[in-house]
Amino acid sequence: MQLLAAPIDQASLPDDVEALKDLLVQAAAAFQALREQANAQMLSLAAQLADFKRKVFGQRSEAIAMLQPELWCERVEIPVPPEAFEQVKGHQRRRGGRPAIDEKLPRRRVEHDLSEQEKAQFQRVVCIGEEISETLEYTPARLEVLQHVRRKYRCEDAGGASTIRTAWAQGSPLARSNAGASLLAHVLVSKYADHNPLARIERILARHDAQVPRQTLCDWTLGAAELLMPLMPLLKRHVLGSPVIFTDDTTLAMKAPPGQQRGKTITARLWVYLAGGWLPDEQQRWRRVAPTALYDFTTDRSGEHARRMLGQWRGFLQADDYSGYARSFESGITHAACLVHARRRFAKIVQDAPKGSPPGLAHEAMRYFAEVYRIEAEIREADPERRLQVRQQQTRPLMQQFHSWLAGHAPTLLPKSPLGQAFGYALSNWQALNTFVEHGILEADNNWSERALKPVVLSRKNWLFAGSERGGQAAAVAFSLIETAKLNGVEPYAYLRDVLERINGHRQDRLHELLPMHWKPAA
Repeated sequence: MQLLAAPIDQASLPDDVEALKDLLVQAAAAFQALREQANAQMLSLAAQLADFKRKVFGQRSEAIAMLQPELWCERVEIPVPPEAFEQVKGHQRRRGGRPAIDEKLPRRRVEHDLSEQEKAQFQRVVCIGEEISETLEYTPARLEVLQHVRRKYRCEDAGGASTIRTAWAQGSPLARSNAGASLLAHVLVSKYADHNPLARIERILARHDAQVPRQTLCDWTLGAAELLMPLMPLLKRHVLGSPVIFTDDTTLAMKAPPGQQRGKTITARLWVYLAGGWLPDEQQRWRRVAPTALYDFTTDRSGEHARRMLGQWRGFLQADDYSGYARSFESGITHAACLVHARRRFAKIVQDAPKGSPPGLAHEAMRYFAEVYRIEAEIREADPERRLQVRQQQTRPLMQQFHSWLAGHAPTLLPKSPLGQAFGYALSNWQALNTFVEHGILEADNNWSERALKPVVLSRKNWLFAGSERGGQAAAVAFSLIETAKLNGVEPYAYLRDVLERINGHRQDRLHELLPMHWKPAA
């Protein structure tokens, strides 16, 4: 019921008492409806303001600090969340003092002796030992020019015919370039692993008396990435050979193509696909799939991109509930949802709650998640068979109790409120959230892919945008090789320097040897 827009005066009111009562009841109902609508809007705006303040001024951790008040005093008879117990394990205490210097670092011996004047004070001086202390020193990077001197010969055969032969030497891996493999690797690692924009790299090189224009650095970056492009299909084949793929995407601004408004950017995307899970070896023993990160650059977020990358692959896709994956799930791919995505909604409510508010439903939900992850921590290093056994015995009953708890409280919540949306997300994705319980090769969440996107987030904060679609593709290649190297414990600079030196002359049918998980330095 809505109130009349025109003001009410005495002349317009009826004289009949019963009619006045009806009008008063209608006005009271309209005011109550407006009040409920205003309260709902206030709750929504307060949640948005708290979320904004947390993003701008607060910490990014999802640890529980404050609690969410309940909306109703009446309680429904439903399962009670597990009590939160902290399991204290034995640990080794770190010794005090400064940490020891890594034994792998090269060492140079500097000897210190008594001066001749000090020795002259005694009749006899005998060395009985030595004391060694170490200091960590830094040798600045330096640039040098390699002069490739190719000897030329006049060669004659037995018949007296002659020809000119010149020794072969590979200068730069890039055609018509004077950048060596080590410098190209340095530029790639500086931009995509250390997140430096090319303008900053230009200034760093200038401190070493090397005047390299920014445009030249850009050409080197694009050229080196395109030289490494043949490794991408092999990397993709490895990812599609795994039973589990973790995937996620994030935004990356791209300079608007020519013909569009000058100086504007469009919102492109960088997707990541990580190989995961376990596979049996020849002796039927479980082995983890070698971790691999494959990035894909697109100019929009269409679900067609995921279907193009996955193709005929069928397995477990650990991802959020993005609608673009729906057709992939309909075609036979099994959705394993991320438990952290569900937990994050409750954690945000807890963090945004007013100071001093009592424990509420969000806090109780966090106790369920804490218990699930306590179990996961105990079986993190176990093989899939053991993980499945523990999940069936402990996690499955806990998740069933959690579902009953969610279903019991959901009707008492406002659907559009933050708490109602958190309950709705968990219940609507419940089947996918429970997939990990039935399969030991799966993880409980999609944190692997979220961690793989952090370098992209850090980089875009520094170099802001990709200059073109070609630049976005180069970023995908560089991130793929650098992050895969890091996942396999390979130092990215040493890897890229060696691969850039070898890739031009490497046999095409053996390019897989240059992938980070198979790479061995050239002898």
